[in-house]
Amino acid sequence: MAHSLSAKKRIRQNVKRRALNRSRKDLLKTEIKTYLTTLSGGDLKKAQTALNSVVQRLDKVAAKGTIHKNTAARKRSRLARRLNAARTAPPSKGAGTMAAKA
Repeated sequence: MAHSLSAKKRIRQNVKRRALNRSRKDLLKTEIKTYLTTLSGGDLKKAQTALNSVVQRLDKVAAKGTIHKNTAARKRSRLARRLNAARTAPPSKGAGTMAAKA
């Protein structure tokens, strides 16, 4: 347990900061999940708008210092690569079934 006033204040600040950071990360994870489900659904226009909102959220979270800017750039790149791969890949019918492989 902290005894000095400054140490007690630092504990209070850390609790608030941790709550803010967790909230920001949770919102980011939720947006990424909605983007991935939209992408797997096949609607590329909706996926593009979802990617734009994810990128915006990533940049904000990185600017606040919750995640590192290089981490945000890496996530942004990987998510964009998924969208580009979905655009270039031909739409497959029955992918993943044994009949499609045979």
